[in-house]
Amino acid sequence: MREKMIPAIETADRGTIKQFQEEKLQQLLAYLQSHSVYYQTLFKNHRIDIRAIRFLEDLTRIPMTTKADLQDHNPAFRCVDTTQVADYVTTSGTSGDPVLLALTDGDLDRLAYNEALSYQCMGLQRGQSLQLTTTIDRRFMAGLAYFLGARKAGIGIVRVGSGVPELQWDTIARVQPDALVCVPSFLLKMIEFAEANGIDYRKSSVKKALCIGEPLRTPDFTFNALGQRIRRHWDIQLFSTYASTEMATAFTECEQGVGGHHHPALIITEFVDNDGNPVPEGQSGELVITTLGVEGMPLLRFKTGDIVQPYYEPCACGRTTLRLGPVIGRKNQMVKYKGTTLYPPVLFDLLNDFEEVENYVVEISSDEFGEDEITVKVGVERASEDLLLKIKDRFRAKLRVSPRIVFASIQEINRIKFPENSRKSVTLVDYRK
Repeated sequence: MREKMIPAIETADRGTIKQFQEEKLQQLLAYLQSHSVYYQTLFKNHRIDIRAIRFLEDLTRIPMTTKADLQDHNPAFRCVDTTQVADYVTTSGTSGDPVLLALTDGDLDRLAYNEALSYQCMGLQRGQSLQLTTTIDRRFMAGLAYFLGARKAGIGIVRVGSGVPELQWDTIARVQPDALVCVPSFLLKMIEFAEANGIDYRKSSVKKALCIGEPLRTPDFTFNALGQRIRRHWDIQLFSTYASTEMATAFTECEQGVGGHHHPALIITEFVDNDGNPVPEGQSGELVITTLGVEGMPLLRFKTGDIVQPYYEPCACGRTTLRLGPVIGRKNQMVKYKGTTLYPPVLFDLLNDFEEVENYVVEISSDEFGEDEITVKVGVERASEDLLLKIKDRFRAKLRVSPRIVFASIQEINRIKFPENSRKSVTLVDYRK
């Protein structure tokens, strides 16, 4: 039944998908030429004849758009009059100043369709229900998308918002939702509260969780330390998803758990190396996206900054579209530490493996010689020399190097992790210039 609901283009062969996207690209280029001051200027300055961009391979003739471009020339990206704007959202600002994006009614419909596809991927059916544990205010696109997507998919939704495990469990008892939308580390908080208060969470109505904001899997698609900790306590289905405000599109796992599915009607993907050249198929690269069907502020060849691994084999769920593996790291967050190159997610994964670690923050700075330094601030109930050595030994065993470890109170770490008015928790603080 569910397989028949998959859009036909998502089960087509690669050649058909490519031709479909090339037709959509032609429409986008014409739209940008007519409505976008930013891209009109870019085409003129680089002498780009959009009629010559006929195939996906031709995209390399067009300069890429960066987040700095979007910040510095924000009004020039808008393709509609303010009277046509139905909603404003901003990026979280975790990697720079928040970027304002304007959405039309059509963009909100597209956003709803996008998340309806996500729910379809994770096997949720019309008539089922889910509990939203993320904010829907503060200009947060994701919370709005999950709400609109549920309505479009015929899925009931209860908007509890972030935090407050007691309210989450009270709502679960009252509403009996089938699934949660949540940050995975918050599931551990919910489990901890349930165990401390005699709640038999294993017998609750919740059988699935759409997990956002934190990785759950390793590059080989096994659960990482965070995913394993959750599953050791609560045997529910966990679904990873990857998205950003700029792309207004999500790549969500299906029940096979082998990467987030690409939706060809919504977005074009490219994968490039440090020099901006396409990487050979099968290799990881920085994801570059081109949005399709966006009216307010469409983007052409936008550099996400995320290093990911694409997979092209058809999935057992019936979809033939490419899949994205977990984010390896952000390009601007790469660290060279004592001769070892690494990305912060590998540090997070190691720290998540310690039951004794309540919370943590990773700080990156530069020493007097301009070399990268890493300090890990760890929140624990009881600090000890044995735990310190245990953490350092685990880092050395997995990464060959151990950063500076500093114990702090759980409250102190929380003050860093949850700055006032922030929509997302902060796990990495990068002081490098």
